[in-house]
Amino acid sequence: MAEPFRAALRGMFQAALERLSADGVVAIAPAELPALVELVRETADSKHGDYSGTMAMGLAKRAGKKPRDVAVEIIKRLDVGDVFEKPAEPVGPGFINLKVRDDALARAVTDACGDERLGVAPVDRPETIVVDYSSPNVAKPMHVGHIRSTVIGDALARILKFRGHHTITDNHLGDWGTQFGMILWGWKHCRDDAAFAADPTAELGRLYRLVRKVADGKPEELAADPAAAALAQQYPDAGREVLAETAKLHEGDPENRALWEQFMPVCRREIDRIYARLDVSFDHTLGESFYQPLLAGTVHDLEARDLARESRGAVGVFLDGPDKPPLLIRKADGAFLYATTDLATIRWRMEHWKPDRILYVVDHRQSQHFEQVFETARRWGVGSVDFVHVAFGTVLGDDGKPFKTRAGDTVGLEALLDEGVARAFGVVTAADADRGTGMPEAERRRIAETVGIGAIKYADLAQNRTTDYTFSFDKMLELKGNTAAYMQYAVARVEGIFAKGGIDRGAVRREAAAIAFTDGRERALAMKLLRFGEALEDVEADYRPNVLTAYLFDVAGAYSTFYDALPVLKAEGTERTTRLALCDLTGSVLRTGLELLGIRVPERM
Repeated sequence: MAEPFRAALRGMFQAALERLSADGVVAIAPAELPALVELVRETADSKHGDYSGTMAMGLAKRAGKKPRDVAVEIIKRLDVGDVFEKPAEPVGPGFINLKVRDDALARAVTDACGDERLGVAPVDRPETIVVDYSSPNVAKPMHVGHIRSTVIGDALARILKFRGHHTITDNHLGDWGTQFGMILWGWKHCRDDAAFAADPTAELGRLYRLVRKVADGKPEELAADPAAAALAQQYPDAGREVLAETAKLHEGDPENRALWEQFMPVCRREIDRIYARLDVSFDHTLGESFYQPLLAGTVHDLEARDLARESRGAVGVFLDGPDKPPLLIRKADGAFLYATTDLATIRWRMEHWKPDRILYVVDHRQSQHFEQVFETARRWGVGSVDFVHVAFGTVLGDDGKPFKTRAGDTVGLEALLDEGVARAFGVVTAADADRGTGMPEAERRRIAETVGIGAIKYADLAQNRTTDYTFSFDKMLELKGNTAAYMQYAVARVEGIFAKGGIDRGAVRREAAAIAFTDGRERALAMKLLRFGEALEDVEADYRPNVLTAYLFDVAGAYSTFYDALPVLKAEGTERTTRLALCDLTGSVLRTGLELLGIRVPERM
């Protein structure tokens, strides 16, 4: 597999800069080279070449020369081999622009067409990376707030694995907290046995919602729910009693433990069904309960190492001095906290999985918590590992506030998926009627499931993860713009060419050695397609899946320009061979890119 263009060019620039320093033009320490060659990027406008190096501007002041003069010296020492056209001189104040030679580009397309990895080279140094994401509380219905962690984490895990890393995905379920205390209390005080027998998931959900209102005791909620108000009046200490039920569970009370073991499979089936619709799976699902036996030892060890101490009956890690809030790891009543579980989890993962990186895909509101947990873990000496909080913003409604139902409740995740699929079914049915294709309803519903859920996932992934975004079904289902439906339609257009022409794609790939570009639009599409690996590298650099969505949108746009202007099936000779190869590679790149985002592609739209 040939080295990708940007990686190859960075290596060429590194060699040139080493020569520049050795010749005494400007002193460059070896440790500086990686950051300097990172300045080789795609040009903003292809009229100026394919790639540009801007390091001359930063080196000029140190050399006591003009940036353009330093750029000239770099060009003198730049060996571009048979891959790039060597620039004659810098552009502007010192940009070093380079263009890939057409014959090198054609060879790369040929290689990519015959490669199951589409020309994407695996990383040189694969790492073991744990991706911790989704992590719902299992006794509660999943809601819209879980969508971001789930789809961002899943996409990152898929991309990192494709890049060649050993990824381990873990769904750190909340399966041991106060929410179970609410269900246990509700089971003992107000369960409906017939309802549980008919639909256990629905009955446990009812108990959770009801008891939460009773335990919280918010007047506005009780006023809107007579059943909750009656229970609150009958059991004024319900909030304290719920905590007592939780404590009994943690202490191993036989009755509560038996009920927990009865409820857990019901709760797991419900969330697993949602994950199946989302096409999301995990290597491991080790919830909080798994680490419960390790918590007391965690606190004891931190105390023994003088990293934690008692304060007002509680135990905390004081990272920033006695005047700053500590990281609490045990309450005054003896209960453990999220931080305790997180620290025990880190140590367990380091002992059993030995990761190089651990990614926590959790919303930005937990930033301070993770800063404290990570610092405590480092002081604890858990080993050499990079901790990364992959933070994200909030899903908003049209009013600019967190997305809620009209009644003010948090939107359930399944209701969200159902609505997206229903709307997609309307779009698919209308399109089918317009075209008169007579697609059977069962097929329309299969397509709607793929399109509707893909639209929701893509709309989230297309956002910069650190920002909030406004949820809109209407925008995400459009067949234009940067949407999943548009991308899926682009793949369907490619598939349509081969179906219409009755063309064997295997034969196209075997004949791809005879590629030659006769039109600038062919070349532009080829360059886009061969930057697939660069896009994935950039996703990993900052854990931003929107870099991949933007790339795929650009590929679809370049393909549309190419396809609308140039005949494919009616072309002849080398032109036909070249264009069919580009169509095939476009379909493969778009399909693979969408799959890495966790988005399925229907065979037809």
